[in-house]
Amino acid sequence: MEFDVDVSKLNFKLRDELNEYLKRLVDGGGSDLHIKSGGYIRGRFNGEIVKMSDKILSREDGITLAKELLRSNFKNLVNNLSVDFTHKLNSDYRFRVNIFFQMEGVSAVFRTIPNKIPNFNDLKLPASIEKICNNTNRGIILVTGPTGSGKTTTLASMINHINKTKRKHIITIEDPIEYVYSDELSIINQRSIGQDALNFADALRASLREDPDVILVGEMRDLETIETAIRAAETGHLVLSTLHTLDAKESINRIVNMFKKEEQNRVKLTFTSVLSAIISQRLAQTKDGKRRAAVEILINNARIKETILNDKIDDIYTAISESKNTYGMQTFDQHLLELYSDDIISANEALEKSSRRNDLEIKIKNVNLSRSKTSNEEQNINDIGNDIIALKKL
Repeated sequence: MEFDVDVSKLNFKLRDELNEYLKRLVDGGGSDLHIKSGGYIRGRFNGEIVKMSDKILSREDGITLAKELLRSNFKNLVNNLSVDFTHKLNSDYRFRVNIFFQMEGVSAVFRTIPNKIPNFNDLKLPASIEKICNNTNRGIILVTGPTGSGKTTTLASMINHINKTKRKHIITIEDPIEYVYSDELSIINQRSIGQDALNFADALRASLREDPDVILVGEMRDLETIETAIRAAETGHLVLSTLHTLDAKESINRIVNMFKKEEQNRVKLTFTSVLSAIISQRLAQTKDGKRRAAVEILINNARIKETILNDKIDDIYTAISESKNTYGMQTFDQHLLELYSDDIISANEALEKSSRRNDLEIKIKNVNLSRSKTSNEEQNINDIGNDIIALKKL
């Protein structure tokens, strides 16, 4: 396979065809486009994979498309077997792309990134998240969840809120850069791994010499990055980052267990002193066929700190659930019950996304019972009203 690509020999026909599929994806509200050599082109719409093409992409066309997209960077794909980059469709949409080799040739996944950064209202996020942004000037805020749960979009809305409301210097370290910000009240410098920095840990260390107030680290991938992020928070900076963890409990365990056994007590003490909040997300399908983030929110306080230091991580769930009204925390199940009560999601969807299915099932039955009582009372009132009207006629 040739490493060097002669751009003059490419006609970019396949890239143009790809862009047509990307337009169809965004027009239909899709989130991801899947290109696979030896397979059909497919898109993800409302969480479901849907076939979009009638013909199979050949191995040769897959290689050519990779060359048209990567150009001189194609040799990195050959050497590293996968490459991350961004692809611009038009002034409204960009895509985060991972292109990689698989047994039948080249495949790629395009994740939709609207150029317009959504705000908290657009995303229908809980009010507590805006309060966290307004009230937190130092420490660590983690946004966690599985791949595709909307972590990047939530972080972008938080960074842009700070940008619009505070005079700060914000540095983002991403792989690759997804949302692009314009300076408003804040100054924002965005650095892309591979292009502007070698890795997260080096870029994070360098950022501490660049007079930052807020540092966004795209992902806490390794021990060195976690240590540097904690150190940055200790010295008075606000650090925002992501973890691929399911909830607050797992996030805390992941960070602590990254360290050697003999260091873990020290790390717990340090981490609890800088932790501000953990926001965890799961996407739930709404009754109208869209998706909404179900959100767990942990806000650090004396009780949370004591729970972590005393190795009572299993009590985190209870601590969060009992602090909903006083601190604005909430468990996944509390938010899912709220979404169900507001008739936004179905009972089955709430139970599928729940942390404690049996407990939530009982609460849903109580909601249904309350609805039934209310309905019966309203019917009785209507019946009495009809009886009175009938008596008047007599």
